[in-house]
Amino acid sequence: MTQTRASSKSKSARFLEILRGYSKVLVVMHDNPDPDAIASGWGVQVLVREKLGKPVRVVGGGAIVRAENRHMVELLQPPIELLDDVSVDDDTATILVDCGAEATNHLLTRHGIDPVGIIDHHTNEITRVATKFTDIRPDVAASATIVASYLREQGLDPGPKLATAMLYAGRTETRGHETYFSPLDREVLPWLTESGEPGLLAEIESAPLTQDYFADLLLALQSTFLYDDAAICFLPRADGAEIVGEVADMLVRCVNIRRVLCGAIIKNDLLVSARTQRGFGSAIHLLEATLDGIGGAGGHAHRAGGKIAGVGPGATAVERLHEDMKNRWLTACGVHRKRGTRLIAKREIVENLER
Repeated sequence: MTQTRASSKSKSARFLEILRGYSKVLVVMHDNPDPDAIASGWGVQVLVREKLGKPVRVVGGGAIVRAENRHMVELLQPPIELLDDVSVDDDTATILVDCGAEATNHLLTRHGIDPVGIIDHHTNEITRVATKFTDIRPDVAASATIVASYLREQGLDPGPKLATAMLYAGRTETRGHETYFSPLDREVLPWLTESGEPGLLAEIESAPLTQDYFADLLLALQSTFLYDDAAICFLPRADGAEIVGEVADMLVRCVNIRRVLCGAIIKNDLLVSARTQRGFGSAIHLLEATLDGIGGAGGHAHRAGGKIAGVGPGATAVERLHEDMKNRWLTACGVHRKRGTRLIAKREIVENLER
């Protein structure tokens, strides 16, 4: 395996130099961590353990939601912990991976803890939080690519499981219309492929799905409305959170649909995902405008997600929120038509049920 000697000016060398001043390291992923957050956190854990010999924990809030992501965790066993709470002392270096310091979807923000370092690839404004180390590269396909480059600079072999996790992270981050690969991605992917396990990768992508998933999918398609080139899908109920992003991924591939907002209420929170095709606006900017003052959002130019916490109980409150979200999304998209047409005509739905 080709190894690259780390120079004193490399990002990884500067990162390690800062961490030498602490006795412990806490790596924090965003809530409901996805493959990129998991692989990035795991990679930092290996880097710090092998080069500095310091204890490292990789933590996040929420749960693993997508079936493929749960299957990935079962197969690869990454050293991650899912917590409701976190506390740190002055001798602990807190490192955010795959999310920004001012994002609302991670444990540090909720506990008023400023990170020592950030490793991320999302499109964010310059953070106002003072950090000792920042490596944010929106042009790179995945945060895992950045962390993998650190391992490569330091001459560390990721091993088959971590390499597979990083390869899968890259695949998930380049779905939809996020298909750009930077020169760094092109350097790192062949290097990871040398160690990765193709069989494990294929097994992760063929994760088993429950019957409830297909019920959610059917309800989502029946609940999708079109407004010119914009689509909106609100599920009145959903068994799992993963359906929100997966339906958005699917709908944006439909001919004549350029912008998609999909949402579902899960445990009193409205979870939403936005997708856009290239040349039809920024998903993160559209979602931020839609949730302005009522929720938080994060993501990429063409794939973004967000949440409105604490939705009031009762069908009337939910219906009112859905109507408000529809109007906000259409305004953000510049669409003036307020009466939509169904993706699947009601006549077809009824005929299918009567067969």
